[in-house]
Amino acid sequence: MIAPADRAQLRREGPTVGLIVALAGSAMLLLALGWQLTFFQDTWAFLMGRQPWSAASLLNPHNEHLVVFQVATEKALVEVFGTGTNHPEMVVMTATLLVSAALVFVWIGRRVDRWLALMAAVLLLFLGSAWQVLLWPFEIEFTAPIAAGMGMLLALEREDRHGDLLACLLLVVGIGFGSLGLSFAAAAIVEVFLKRRSRGWGRAYVFVVPLALYLGWYAGWGHDAEHHLTLHNILASPLYVAEGMAAAVGSLSGLSTAPIVGSGPPEWGRPLLLALVGLAIYRLWRRPAVSLSFWPVAAAALSYWVLGAFNFIPGREAASNRYQYAGGLFVLLIAAELLRGVRLRPRALMVAGAVVALAVFSNLAQMKDGYDWLKGQTVLTRADTGAIDIARGTVPPWFGLTPEIAGTPSLIDVNAADYLPMVREHGSPGYSPRELASAPEVGRRQADIVLSQALQIGAVVEAGATISDGRGCTRVEPGAAGEVPLAPGRTRIGVDPGPHASFSLRRFAEGEYPVVMAGAPGQSVTTLAIPRDRSTRSWILHVEAAQPVLVCGR
Repeated sequence: MIAPADRAQLRREGPTVGLIVALAGSAMLLLALGWQLTFFQDTWAFLMGRQPWSAASLLNPHNEHLVVFQVATEKALVEVFGTGTNHPEMVVMTATLLVSAALVFVWIGRRVDRWLALMAAVLLLFLGSAWQVLLWPFEIEFTAPIAAGMGMLLALEREDRHGDLLACLLLVVGIGFGSLGLSFAAAAIVEVFLKRRSRGWGRAYVFVVPLALYLGWYAGWGHDAEHHLTLHNILASPLYVAEGMAAAVGSLSGLSTAPIVGSGPPEWGRPLLLALVGLAIYRLWRRPAVSLSFWPVAAAALSYWVLGAFNFIPGREAASNRYQYAGGLFVLLIAAELLRGVRLRPRALMVAGAVVALAVFSNLAQMKDGYDWLKGQTVLTRADTGAIDIARGTVPPWFGLTPEIAGTPSLIDVNAADYLPMVREHGSPGYSPRELASAPEVGRRQADIVLSQALQIGAVVEAGATISDGRGCTRVEPGAAGEVPLAPGRTRIGVDPGPHASFSLRRFAEGEYPVVMAGAPGQSVTTLAIPRDRSTRSWILHVEAAQPVLVCGR
């Protein structure tokens, strides 16, 4: 039996200790996973497209979003640490996640049992169904506004001038990191309006100043951004809001059915949402009044999903995993307000803890799946950019990593004209030639394809020609699958009379020849030009022919 004094101390200090353990565990897990990854997708637009410290670099919208602080953070990290690794941005991202969870714990702990507040924080820290937000530092556009927004809500609860000033500053920070900050501006507007009689309108600057700065940015830069507000999106917004809430509930419960890439309907989230709505109605029937602080968070949540609905395009579905972190947060905040004052008995807390543990376990499995996918993208990214590094003396400025060349659509922002100056100044995130030689096979294979295009390996076929002098040449016998190492420079491939011969190349790949050449007809000479580059590893020519073939170097 636990003594009453010990039980009281556990109830008083246990949640704080549990939070510290959860924060430490989350930090170690996220950094351990993130340490194996590299820059991904939209991050390249910041790394290469916004290199100078200029107003345009900082204030140009990304899609339709103001991202001035995100750009400034990325650029500062690059200036200090370079672009050889994304570890610094992963540390910053993890810090915003930890701060957000700690502030959520404090905010919810002022409304319900602090053990329940701990459970809410744990759900956010290990929300693996939102793995993009947890493992992709670019998504600081979600986590930083949430950290700033939660700080703003807590500052407003001070009910004094210093709290209002801090709330205003935090709202500026939140909006400057991304459009999610506008949802917390909606919360500030509602909070000031509700307390106008007791505290007056003089504190309206809390939201007026941040929104004025945002509108100034929009007038100068943001109005040029593409927007997707249509009548169809407006009319479909109620369904989008409902789907967003259902997806968030499904994610928190560990029952998200969204695939790793793309999105799927929240099959479990829908019935769970209906059940929670029913419980909320019952709760309000038993206790009709809600706290004034319910309405600001309700306004923030509603604006989040409505703005998402208004700007919907394919790829921005409400159930997309990158939207589940903020959605899960708002569901937890609303639930805390509806449960305000609830203190559960120890047995009920144990049941709730077991449910949360199951949800976390399921979410960790989803995080592992997301990490595996990002790890695969990391291999391709490091291999493809490493190939550009190898070909830097030959690759034309217009060369870009299109999906057909790169093997992934996540590198469409990478082109030689912007990439190579970045590498010269800040270092390369790509594999070195030695690392590439031992990289996973999918990376080595794709590097060969990128190299063949970046080096512009060309072949000129002369039909009817023959190689008269075969001295110093390698003879590939009929029907043999010949492999011939090639030196940089020109190589002549003479095909004797007969059917069409097939040629292919590999360099870093093993057991396959990913670079397929056009081949040549019988009785012809093909001149193959291979530029010299920064790797000493030889290309291997693979010949398939029913007749003798001569491969002659310079």
